[in-house]
Amino acid sequence: MASRWVRLQAVAVSGSSAEGLMLAALPLLAVSVTTDPREISLVNVAGQAPWLLLSLFAGVLIDRVRRTAVLAWAYAVQVGAALVLGAVASAGALSLPVLLVVAFVVTSAQVLGDGASGALVPELVEPDRLAHANARLTVIDRGVVQFVVPPLTGFLVAVGAGAPAWLAAAFALLALLLTRRIPSTAVVAARTHPLRDLSAGLTHLVRTPLLRSITLNVALGSFAASAGNSMFVLYATQILHVGSVGYGLLLACLAVGWVVSSFVVQRIVDRLGYSWSMRLAQSLGAVAPLLLAVLPPWPPLIGVVLVFLTSTVLVWNVCSQSSRQRFTPAPLLGRVLTSHRALAWGLTPLGALTGGLVAAHWSLRGVWVVVAAVQALSAVLVWFQLSPAAFRRTEELAASEAYAGRPSSTAH
Repeated sequence: MASRWVRLQAVAVSGSSAEGLMLAALPLLAVSVTTDPREISLVNVAGQAPWLLLSLFAGVLIDRVRRTAVLAWAYAVQVGAALVLGAVASAGALSLPVLLVVAFVVTSAQVLGDGASGALVPELVEPDRLAHANARLTVIDRGVVQFVVPPLTGFLVAVGAGAPAWLAAAFALLALLLTRRIPSTAVVAARTHPLRDLSAGLTHLVRTPLLRSITLNVALGSFAASAGNSMFVLYATQILHVGSVGYGLLLACLAVGWVVSSFVVQRIVDRLGYSWSMRLAQSLGAVAPLLLAVLPPWPPLIGVVLVFLTSTVLVWNVCSQSSRQRFTPAPLLGRVLTSHRALAWGLTPLGALTGGLVAAHWSLRGVWVVVAAVQALSAVLVWFQLSPAAFRRTEELAASEAYAGRPSSTAH
């Protein structure tokens, strides 16, 4: 089991490198095509749409097919998208429609890959180490996507518009080859209709009060984060007045927060429990966007705020993912994870559009005011919904024979 866990981490490093190069390059390439906030936001809309459109069907696939095979398919799609972007950018034929299609395809691969890797984690680690394992994968992903890769992407774009995509294709191919070296549990042949399987995952998520509450609050947070992320490249270049390299360094500050909090997240959860960890993380996370709205445009100071922001986000994300893994039967896990993402991240395209509209009709700083307001609303809900008693009730339900015998847990 330990060797498979190490291999999955190696896959995460190479796969996140490919993903990070593409995600960091797309906004920079979009700015080279247009500076209209509404058009820039469309790239984020296209990049977020697969979470809403494809997640439910991806979950059915993950629970019907060997999960390492799904992970390999995801990286194969990434290779194709990177090769197309590299060829078009190198030929000087970039256009907004091309960027929209590539953004959609890259995220489609991410929907499959994230769902499959999340469903693999409980196969590879003990239940009491889920928080640690999820933190490790998150740090690998965010550390590579936002710390190592973005500054490199800024330099690569300066060298050649297609350079980040060519390197991304190489990393995605490596991830594909490494994935094939991870054995995973065989999937029981499904005898039910795919739509019934899809319904089973949604039903479990919606009928479990704790998981439903987490999904609601993640939906609010995703809407807010998408609004901020869609305008961050303009905030960095027009408010902070940094170039492509400076933009990459600011993204690297986001990753520092992930890395710093990764060393203490397991201790935080062990000491405070899931409820208080999530309450405090969400409350502190509502403060950071307000600071981005009001602080003077000094990049080092903004970098510190970004470190603080992602430190709180990591604690929340680890508790959120671990809760779904703890309170979901294994045969349903792929569908529950992707159903959560479909419902929770389905608002991200609307968030990206909102960010563009607020920036166009109000200001770039105004975007962060809206983000802070939504995050504050979510914090209030978290304090009421995710109490220690709510977690205790869910644990008792998960341990009961009635829970084990639910129809949704025996869909396969």
